[in-house]
Amino acid sequence: MLVKFRLNGHHVEKEASPNETLLDFLRLRFKITSVKKGCDLGECGTCTVLLDGKPVRSCLILAVQVNGSSVTTVEGISGAELNLIQRAFVENYGFQCGFCTPGMVLAAKALLDENPNPRADDIKEALDGHLCRCTGYEQIIESVLKASELMKRSQQRT
Repeated sequence: MLVKFRLNGHHVEKEASPNETLLDFLRLRFKITSVKKGCDLGECGTCTVLLDGKPVRSCLILAVQVNGSSVTTVEGISGAELNLIQRAFVENYGFQCGFCTPGMVLAAKALLDENPNPRADDIKEALDGHLCRCTGYEQIIESVLKASELMKRSQQRT
């Protein structure tokens, strides 16, 4: 089936098998490897992408279901330089091995888009179900709080 959608801001179209997950579609047909295959059951969060701005587990969605929608991977939130959320993760050691980081960053983006002033509890709720195998949760929470601060400063300058 032909699937037409926006991927990281660009109109794209590719053929997909009727039972092909969005995870496999992105990795195999578009060579987007930031979308990780962790558990393949929707339990770990490593395959998280933004679907029309909302975080979803791409292993639980069929590629044909995104027809007409907008899909954003971590590659779609920055240009030549890291965006503020990614910078905050680097500056606050919000990643260790990096396997969970793209999903965490996208979940954080969705949270900050809706709530630019999150509390630690808000961040924990937004990241619920995202597993960090290195157990860097405190640094991840600090990274999201720092990203919020950086975003506020950036908006004050403009």
